[in-house]
Amino acid sequence: MPVEKSELNRFELGKYYVASLFLKGVIGAMRMLPYERRIATMGAIMRGLAPVVGFRTRVRRNLKLTCPDLTEAEVKQISRDVPDNAGRAIMEHFSPEDFTERQKTAKISGPGIAAFDAALAAGRPVMMITAHFGHYLAARIALQAHSGQPIGCLFRRMANPYFNEAYVEAFYKTGAPMFEQGRRGMVEMVRTLKNNGVIAIVSDLHAQGGEELMFFGKPAVTSVLNAELAIKYNAVMIPCYAIRQPNGIDFEIMLHDPVEHSDPKTMTQFITDDLEKMVRQHMGQWFWVHRRWKNWNGLGVQPEDMP
Repeated sequence: MPVEKSELNRFELGKYYVASLFLKGVIGAMRMLPYERRIATMGAIMRGLAPVVGFRTRVRRNLKLTCPDLTEAEVKQISRDVPDNAGRAIMEHFSPEDFTERQKTAKISGPGIAAFDAALAAGRPVMMITAHFGHYLAARIALQAHSGQPIGCLFRRMANPYFNEAYVEAFYKTGAPMFEQGRRGMVEMVRTLKNNGVIAIVSDLHAQGGEELMFFGKPAVTSVLNAELAIKYNAVMIPCYAIRQPNGIDFEIMLHDPVEHSDPKTMTQFITDDLEKMVRQHMGQWFWVHRRWKNWNGLGVQPEDMP
């Protein structure tokens, strides 16, 4: 879990400081390249590092669990595409000025556009529900430009306190407000909903304390908090995806129909099913490295059931 600098000993602080210097140096050097070239280069670097850092093994394991009918050629392609997309997203995050300029005119499509515009016109709060797919920040940037309104974003602090400073700074350059995961961030996010604002949340992580839902035909522990908030504050929930285009640089922002209010578990399963449909259309754009299927309190995929 991320901690404050004051909670770390000298060795831990030194380790994080050196790692932060290295990462900032790599990113700084990459930023000297033209935008399109730096994005593609970071994608290539991550493809090369994937076998070393265990990404490829995790992707293959998750695919074997959920998509056993894929051919070896398909698995190899996805195993290349996933780290490539991740590398590109990392460099886009740390190129906020160029990334914002490029994506503020991204194409926005889908049946959810009308619902988004209508909710804003009616003064209702809006929850854009997205995932680690393509690059969700592209959707935030494009929709802020489209609506002229800020979109609050929930984020998780990085473990390295020195590098986290650069990470958060880059986040803020794509817009504000930002809500750090935790008690304070939750209070600020709820306040935004109460004030009929717009927030964006990724909803595709394993969540201790969540409900057991189905994702790719396997039980996955999933938070239903977003749906609970939508019901409580009468917010419009719209599944939203930033689909990376074939040139590897641009995105199409896809807004699906809003989620019908019912009960939190049903609403969250609808969102999870919607994401699965998108992932099946663009298998290499979801972050298959996540430990999405794992055990918690007897729920989810049991360790003995993992391949």
